[in-house]
Amino acid sequence: MLLEPADLPGPLSLCPGSGPIAGYIATTRSANSDLAQRLTTQWNDLKSLGATEAAINLFAADPSACSAELASVKNIQSAVSLVVAFAEQGQADRAWQAGILGFTPPVPGELPPGVARGTGTGLGASSWTYDRTPVRLACWQKNVFVALVVFTNLDATAFKAGTVAVDARLN
Repeated sequence: MLLEPADLPGPLSLCPGSGPIAGYIATTRSANSDLAQRLTTQWNDLKSLGATEAAINLFAADPSACSAELASVKNIQSAVSLVVAFAEQGQADRAWQAGILGFTPPVPGELPPGVARGTGTGLGASSWTYDRTPVRLACWQKNVFVALVVFTNLDATAFKAGTVAVDARLN
């Protein structure tokens, strides 16, 4: 369900801790304890909304990006995908509306430059995208899943290909 190396332009390497969210949080703790604490709180919030499991894959051109806040690396190419599974579709939709890892959907009708929401994203009604160089982000709900894809310092073509690949795997 997550981004795979074939979905990305080279040379991006898989970051340590990629896989189940608990492993990512544990790996991040030694390099960035504040981020690990925020992620733990955010994961607990998702579980309180019905999340049953989550996985994350991070790819970066430089290892320093592996323990950085998502979408915050300045000049390093990186790509991240997170997929959260819920017991029921309604739970997934409510979680998407509440926001995933601090990324909250824009209010309908209030779309700042670079932001799209809904079917115009190509990811369904419960979706939003942000596209302002150097950050490109997509967050959407499909069935019992909520997905988040963040590309930093990568072009729009790579972002679209990665997002389409993740979306196709959500069944």
